Amino acid sequence: MDLNRRLYRSNSDKMLCGVCGGIAEYFDVDPTLIRLLWAAACMFSCGTGLLAYLVAAVIIPVRPER
Repeated sequence: MDLNRRLYRSNSDKMLCGVCGGIAEYFDVDPTLIRLLWAAACMFSCGTGLLAYLVAAVIIPVRPER
């Protein structure tokens, strides 16, 4: 396991801000799965999931160009 791994917003796999794509890259899972889970969280949490997405979009940095 790489201990120097960092969470970034995705530059290549994004629909809005790249938060779900970045989380999927970090955990090495399919981004569609993360997007579906996030959509379910938004629907069943009365909008708290949307607020969490906006906060994550502000807090999580964009991946620097390599």
